[in-house]
Amino acid sequence: MDSQLAQIAVAVAHELALNVRQVASTLELFAEGNTLPFVARYRKEATGGLDETQLRAIQERSEYLRELGDRRAAIRKSIEEQNRMTPELGARLDAVTTKQALEDLYLPFKPKRRTRAIIARERGLEPLADMIWTEAMDDAAVTAHAVEFVSAEREVPTTDDALAGARDILSERVAEDADLRGWVRDLTRRKGSVTARAVTGKETDVSKFQDYYDFSEPLGGIPSHRVLAIRRGEAEGILAWTVAAPVEEIHAGLSARVMAGRRATGQLDLVARDAYKRLLAFSIEVELRLELKTRADEEAITIFGRNLEQLLLAAPAGERIVIGLDPGFRTGVKVAAVSRTGSVLHTDAWMLHQPDRFTASLVRLVTSSGAELIAIGNGTASRETEALVRETMKDAGIARPPQVVVVSEAGASVYSASELARDELPGLDVSLRGAVSIARRLQDPLAELVKIDPKSIGVGQYQHDVDQRRLKKRLDDIVVSAVNRVGVEVNTASVALLASVSGIGPVLAENIVKTRDERGGFASRRALLEVPRLGAKAFEQAAGFLRVRGGAHPLDASAVHPERYALVERMAKDVGASIAELIADETRVASLDLATYVSDDVGLPTLKDILVELGKPGRDPRAAFEAVVFRDDVTQPKDLHEGMELDGVVTNIVAFGAFVDVGVHQDGLVHVSQLADRYVSDPNQVVTVGQRVKVRVMAVDLPRNRIALTMKSATADTRPKGAPDRWRPGGGTRAAPTAPPKPESFTVPKPGAIAPNGMRFR
Repeated sequence: MDSQLAQIAVAVAHELALNVRQVASTLELFAEGNTLPFVARYRKEATGGLDETQLRAIQERSEYLRELGDRRAAIRKSIEEQNRMTPELGARLDAVTTKQALEDLYLPFKPKRRTRAIIARERGLEPLADMIWTEAMDDAAVTAHAVEFVSAEREVPTTDDALAGARDILSERVAEDADLRGWVRDLTRRKGSVTARAVTGKETDVSKFQDYYDFSEPLGGIPSHRVLAIRRGEAEGILAWTVAAPVEEIHAGLSARVMAGRRATGQLDLVARDAYKRLLAFSIEVELRLELKTRADEEAITIFGRNLEQLLLAAPAGERIVIGLDPGFRTGVKVAAVSRTGSVLHTDAWMLHQPDRFTASLVRLVTSSGAELIAIGNGTASRETEALVRETMKDAGIARPPQVVVVSEAGASVYSASELARDELPGLDVSLRGAVSIARRLQDPLAELVKIDPKSIGVGQYQHDVDQRRLKKRLDDIVVSAVNRVGVEVNTASVALLASVSGIGPVLAENIVKTRDERGGFASRRALLEVPRLGAKAFEQAAGFLRVRGGAHPLDASAVHPERYALVERMAKDVGASIAELIADETRVASLDLATYVSDDVGLPTLKDILVELGKPGRDPRAAFEAVVFRDDVTQPKDLHEGMELDGVVTNIVAFGAFVDVGVHQDGLVHVSQLADRYVSDPNQVVTVGQRVKVRVMAVDLPRNRIALTMKSATADTRPKGAPDRWRPGGGTRAAPTAPPKPESFTVPKPGAIAPNGMRFR
């Protein structure tokens, strides 16, 4: 391990509270080209059993520190070329741990445009600035000396001009001082606030941003979704916002620090105020606005990633014949029946306004295809289509009518128009591809959703407003993680699914499919080595995550890596059985003494994984499939009323709660305060995307198309303890009072105000 990597390993281990040896081994594995899923699953001995979350944290933090080191080296070189490097500055450069602190140190040495301070230096005023800064002169003495710097030739006509130029130099010096700049930034971060208002002329407009028309919240505590909402409002020209700093406290503190040990207090007070107002205030606000966005982006990306993971790992219906319906009024309901393996059996289009033809066509297709499930997209005309389908199945007299399931169609239209869809479904009209996708999505959500840009799946929070590069990387990581956790059947998987397998990628995925089609399938995992450009390293990374049902080797359909086949053969021999006999024989598997098989490169973590796999080879880690059924009498928001109890399915989880589909074309919000009878700080403690839940309607706001739901028990008070009768959930959107009003001086809070307990009035 090189010295830089060793230093990074020590730093990362300290920051993440991990063993240095674990981190160093992990970084070495990554440096050797091993993928994160492979390291997490098959190199547990080297990493000490670190999970994917820990490994990703090591990977991301090491990349940050590597970039920090590269930037540090570039800055050091720049300062040295200016002949301005000192031992003290070098030590400070080596000590910083953040990019921002590094840039603060570099600021005085950074090439800049022609500033007022530069002009003052050109006019020969730096000696006067030094007198103010370093000598024990009071204001009167400084003013007397300033006369010496008056010169019409150098454009310094008066004493006041000389002093003003000297102050310009000192103001820049103060603004570029890393310690002073850091103090101002930290104070603003701790005591500043985010304030927003409606732009002129928009104050009375009804919009989704009206909670922010008169808004203020401490900068350090504002949650990500509010930051992103405010930024969206600004982008749409409805809101204006700023970071409001504690200006007077900054002035007082900055002046005290600048004047410490010096006598020209009047001049230095002017310097401190000018440095903040002219040079620091805007710059610090820009930095903190960027910091707020970065923090909000990271939280939003984390939420998106977690929701996507849950959606990808949703329970599959499995290999069943499915009829997919993509609802529509004007252009009709698009229909596609698919086989157990997803092959298209039949396509059609039926009109809802022709119910007799619709019913007859549906019965014929169910009978001829032997469909076991009917998947209906949840978009426009979904409930109308569902009602007609359920009525048809009820009256059709079919012995075993297929189960009707409403499926999220988010992203189906994106897939339909994609090049991948054209390649998979050649000759099929784009309008019918969506129905195929809906049917396949019910069979195996993971296999179908990997074909769609994750940003189009609809489980994010302001996903189009966050850093797109970071979002893409995180979502790609989530997709890869989910695919490798489940495993991929190599003889049926699509190019998109294979491309997400550890070590494969798009090019090898296409080569695998091409070779598979030419040969009629792969007889074993080892046969993959005959795929063009799939070498030993790629095979090592991918093989454990690829499955070959009925393969030449009994373990080809399991998660046991080929590098451990010989070990399992030894186990089977020790219990007097073949591998095929050992697999799924709980008695024989239980009789194995793992300590016997521990060696230099195989430890108990790997051996335990092997035993689990032998017990249930190729087991799908996803939950069993279960569908949600919506009420027939509730199809639109206007059908809802307060107190109504409904079944629903969680479609999205955000920082402030969870959105639930109750079958009215508009998801309702269960605020975090309404998720359980107990206190909940994180919605993910209670719900997951795709989960079936029971909810009760709290309120319906038809003009703003908002539905408030609760998951609290009917006997529980939906208000927090001590909250007034006018309380409603929704989170704080206005400045909170510092203390509760006394009873004798109590006034009714204006709508939206935050109570002392953190809840909002209406």
